[in-house]
Amino acid sequence: MALNTSYGSRGNAAAYALPDERAGFIRKTYTHLAFAVLAFLVLEYVLLQLPGIEGVVGLMTRGFNWLLVLGLFVVASMIADRWARSDVSRGLQYAGLGLYVVIQAIIFLPLMFIAANFSDPTVIPAAALITGLLFAGLTAVAFLTGTDFSFLRGALVIGSFVALGLIVASVIFGFTLGVIFSVVMVGLAAAAILYYTSNILRYYRTDQYVAASLTLFASVALMFYYILQILMSLRR
Repeated sequence: MALNTSYGSRGNAAAYALPDERAGFIRKTYTHLAFAVLAFLVLEYVLLQLPGIEGVVGLMTRGFNWLLVLGLFVVASMIADRWARSDVSRGLQYAGLGLYVVIQAIIFLPLMFIAANFSDPTVIPAAALITGLLFAGLTAVAFLTGTDFSFLRGALVIGSFVALGLIVASVIFGFTLGVIFSVVMVGLAAAAILYYTSNILRYYRTDQYVAASLTLFASVALMFYYILQILMSLRR
């Protein structure tokens, strides 16, 4: 979960823009978020239909391969975030968002494969619905209360490192993190949504809607991942 706060000059932030410019920035941000989610779902569906995909899933999760996958995901996420924040080229910004959608689809692949083939067929749409409702509620809180949630940054940074450490340790030592960990991660994702929504309203420039949509998509994906895990564990 990238917590980059290099938004540029605060004088150019959306909070100080004219009402029409600010509204346009918000509309573009959430439109790009919607298309990113749609692209993720389409790509995930295509990947799951590929012949021999069960072999790919098995290879990804065999032994310490999952650590390599996670490491590549972190590196690719950093690159995607940097590209999405580029002031050089709009095309590079879209390349960053596109790269991030692709790597999220890849990191989701084992979980989605299990959910689609070995779990209750309703878990994926149920997880998507719950995630959407929670995101809408948290977004409404950030917009309607006007609270500056930037104070959550420290907790998010610490929480992200602790979570990553636990995930790595679970792979190395072979223990299961369980439902409680998933619930905590959903809480972390909720805090991230509040944090990023608040920052988008206050600190992002009006031309940074691609980067803004990427940060929101990252938080939504994190929430969906662990809500899906919770539902799968409850319906075994």
